[in-house]
Amino acid sequence: MKQRVWAAPLAAVVSAFTSLACCLPLALLGALGTASASGFFAFLRPWLLGLSAVLLALGFFQLYRRGPQCARRSTASVILFWTALAMVLVMTLFPQAVAALLADSFGWAGY
Repeated sequence: MKQRVWAAPLAAVVSAFTSLACCLPLALLGALGTASASGFFAFLRPWLLGLSAVLLALGFFQLYRRGPQCARRSTASVILFWTALAMVLVMTLFPQAVAALLADSFGWAGY
């Protein structure tokens, strides 16, 4: 059975983006009808970041462990893993800057 080595890094990125929900402007959340999501995700932020770390560790293990298989790693899987790691690190270390960047790029900065 072929393993999906891209699933864990992708899930880590989704988890890290979800942890940013507490930092997004409340006008966006209100417009979406989910104003309470900010408080809910703020409460879950440490757990979501921990989940991101666990999923990245799982992705690293799946990508770089050497077992009895002789298959080469795909370049796309390696690029996706390291991109996911960089994104999670940036979102963990600079959540307000990422939220502001997202708000500016989508035109939500004035709310």
